[in-house]
Amino acid sequence: MSIVGDGERSGEMTLALELDAIRAFDDPEAVVADAREWSRHVGVVANDTDAVRAFVAEHALEQDFELGDRDIWLIMEGVREASDAPRHVFVGTTPEDRRIADATGWEFRRPSDVADAAGWSLADDESTEPGLLDWLWTRLPGSG
Repeated sequence: MSIVGDGERSGEMTLALELDAIRAFDDPEAVVADAREWSRHVGVVANDTDAVRAFVAEHALEQDFELGDRDIWLIMEGVREASDAPRHVFVGTTPEDRRIADATGWEFRRPSDVADAAGWSLADDESTEPGLLDWLWTRLPGSG
């Protein structure tokens, strides 16, 4: 079985957040806690299950998905089969995440889409450190 945790919630959705997707939120703990209010199952998934376990432990998140040592494709298939929720939403960031969702019967959403809908804040991606493009731009003749 691919789902563990509280089986008594009666939400209409199973929500899976890819590891990079949950990192996109300002407060991952609040995201999971809020999602638990209206979701039957909530969990974090990725190919690197050790990284997921470390992230879940670091943020003290309650994980409803048993990851085992399977890749994300098998995890998503197993969770989809084990969940009796009417809706299955996968929050991801890459074209590969979209392919996984499409192939395993999940709705695909980006962090910005669900952040707007749920009222969650995204992490500030802007850095005060100049990036590689900034560095290159300053070295072009006539740029400054």
